[in-house]
Amino acid sequence: MKTKHLIISGTVILMMVMLVLIVCPVPSDSEVSCLQASGIVSDVYEEGTHDIAFKLDGLDKTFYINRGLERGLELKTLKDALLNKTVLIKYPKYWTPLDPTNSLRHIAKLEYDGKVVFTEID
Repeated sequence: MKTKHLIISGTVILMMVMLVLIVCPVPSDSEVSCLQASGIVSDVYEEGTHDIAFKLDGLDKTFYINRGLERGLELKTLKDALLNKTVLIKYPKYWTPLDPTNSLRHIAKLEYDGKVVFTEID
């Protein structure tokens, strides 16, 4: 009986921890603590709920601007300006059980040709 209670309690605690990790928002880091990726934009497309996704040549990761279309960014404008161009993407380092391989990265700042295209860094 004690073992059964221990298993149930352990399962409930594990589920609560997983729930907290899942609903936890992407951390808003300072620019200094962000990771960077630079590369040629091979694709720009809408993904999820009004997110704007970017693929860079030679990288397996997908980078996205959360709700970018709701923030006034336009997909066609970004495609015209950034496709086949080299950009610098800054993104926070974090892990979530929804993406355990870190193949989808949240964009904190996007730069092209020394100019800021998008930022959520203060």
